[in-house]
Amino acid sequence: MDDFRRLALFAEVVRCGSFSAAARHLRISTSAVSQQVRALEQAHGVTLLHRTTRKLALTEAGARFAEHCRRMVEAAAQARAQLDLARDAPEGELRVAAPVGFARHLGPALAPLLAQHPALELRLLVDDAMIDLVDARIDLALRVGRLADSSWVAQPLCRFEMLLCAAPAWLARAGEPRTPQDLAMQQWVASPRGGRLLRLELSGAGGEVLALEVPVRVTSNNQLTLQQMCAAGLGLAPLVRADVDDELRAGRLVPVLPGWRLAPLPVYAVTPQRDGRPAKVRHAIAAIERHLRGLPGALGG
Repeated sequence: MDDFRRLALFAEVVRCGSFSAAARHLRISTSAVSQQVRALEQAHGVTLLHRTTRKLALTEAGARFAEHCRRMVEAAAQARAQLDLARDAPEGELRVAAPVGFARHLGPALAPLLAQHPALELRLLVDDAMIDLVDARIDLALRVGRLADSSWVAQPLCRFEMLLCAAPAWLARAGEPRTPQDLAMQQWVASPRGGRLLRLELSGAGGEVLALEVPVRVTSNNQLTLQQMCAAGLGLAPLVRADVDDELRAGRLVPVLPGWRLAPLPVYAVTPQRDGRPAKVRHAIAAIERHLRGLPGALGG
């Protein structure tokens, strides 16, 4: 590393034309500059400068060497500029991973960011599997629900209201539940991870809390598929309000037991590290959080 510093110092001496001018620019003594150049010549056994009382003159070897040193300094300046850009301005490839059912929100969330920063590219990996962020070179992953322990950094973005939903056709066949106990008599559509245990809380302060075991007939690890199965009339399902708002407004789905509520579903931005996040990741997290908090049923972090 000392040799690299001496190369940069030598380039500055050549650029300034004298030891004293280089010393003023580098804010060190003239003798220190002279000593470093002499140490460089001694280390490599080559004379780089002819010194007189009035001026410095490059030797032939010194002139060739100075050109390489100049390029080295310019490359270092460009490298620093790239780091500054990564820190301050979103650019380059942003690799985002999200569950299939959640990816529908990322287009509207990130479109303004991409429009504002033309040098930013988006690579979206949509998969319900838990992708290894490092192996897949993921900058940012969106995770929902309870997180497994890991060394990754999770930043809460919001929580989504969960609703018990059913298609009108299903309720016409099976009957509409009037009490939580009626839910055990229904057919259910749910994720394997969600299991058969349903926890309900009566709306209002100090509401009653119930834990019920329900019969699950249709399972899928894909939330969008569960939503479609429920809308097709295959049973009741716990669904994210933000995902089914259009279906609720159109009447393709209806809420069941609206006086009882499920625990909200937390959403996290997960990154490999907290410190040194590039601008593209920081800006993307802010844009996604801003969008999610404006969706129906968003409850805040």
